[in-house]
Amino acid sequence: MTPQPLLPTAGEQPPIVLILGARGRLGMAATRAFAQAGWQVLAQVRPGAQRATLPAIAGVWWMPVAVDDTAALAAQAQGAQVVVHALNPAYTHKAWREEAPALMEAAIAVSRQLRATLMLPGNVYNFGESMPPVLREDTPQAATGFKGRMRVQLEQRLQAATQGGEMRSVVLRAGDFFGSGTGSWIDQAIAKDLPRGRITWPGPLDVATPWAYLPDLARTLVRVAQERHRLAAFECLHFAGHHVTAQQWLRSFTAIAAEQGWLPTTGALRVGQLPWPLLRLAGLVAPTFAALADMRYLWSTPHRLDNTRLRALIGDEVHTPFDQAVRQALADLGLVAIHTPRAALAGPHPL
Repeated sequence: MTPQPLLPTAGEQPPIVLILGARGRLGMAATRAFAQAGWQVLAQVRPGAQRATLPAIAGVWWMPVAVDDTAALAAQAQGAQVVVHALNPAYTHKAWREEAPALMEAAIAVSRQLRATLMLPGNVYNFGESMPPVLREDTPQAATGFKGRMRVQLEQRLQAATQGGEMRSVVLRAGDFFGSGTGSWIDQAIAKDLPRGRITWPGPLDVATPWAYLPDLARTLVRVAQERHRLAAFECLHFAGHHVTAQQWLRSFTAIAAEQGWLPTTGALRVGQLPWPLLRLAGLVAPTFAALADMRYLWSTPHRLDNTRLRALIGDEVHTPFDQAVRQALADLGLVAIHTPRAALAGPHPL
């Protein structure tokens, strides 16, 4: 049975957010974060979603409505002041070309009907291979790959949609996602062989790049939503997250591997390099590999996201310590166990 929306208490209705793509990694993290913060969450999933697989979370109402049925979606989401665009096509260029613009149009259409603020998680693809080491909101965007150019177009479309005054929007740009389950570089490549004492790194070990721990990013979406009235009709903010090198990842992985008995007899994890030439060759027949190969430059180009404007809006960025975030990310993948103190078991549901 689908949980019903929270009823207002003490005569005051909680704010309402519509999460598009609530069953995905980011969507679920945002669903939990908004619910924990006291929002009523309308969580959109595909029609036909198995109700048994949808967790019962206080304050969350699961909505099995097609995202392109914007009239039905808006009718069921009446009162929502914020819409979170957590929809993502498959990783291939073909899927992005065919699906990403349509998903953006659907998100814009429902936001307009609700007269809501549309929140879009962005990434660094927009800046291209010549990006400078520090990325600010006004850094020129010179995308060089297909997905980067597509990201630029989607954000431009989003900005144009706010000019009629029917909706507002904000892009929260972040680095590579990790945590909250499968589907990231961590489980698909980097740490998939960690229990066998090996990691695979896609670039030089000394290049620092930004990483976004999803529960932190989700909580930041909430805090930006709470301050949305202080923003212009269209805004872009940068989420710094964790700015780390492979060496820092390696230290965290090594400590966990030592506890789990995964270290080789040498006492050190084996570190392999991602075979980029083979990946590009495989891309001739497998579109996913071709799309991944286009992103190689991100691993060899030092860069970080400057969050000065974000901090001016919400204060200090939500920030789980790196080693703790890595451990929880591996726990989310079922690789390690997290022992929760008994006193914490009665608290709110963790992200």
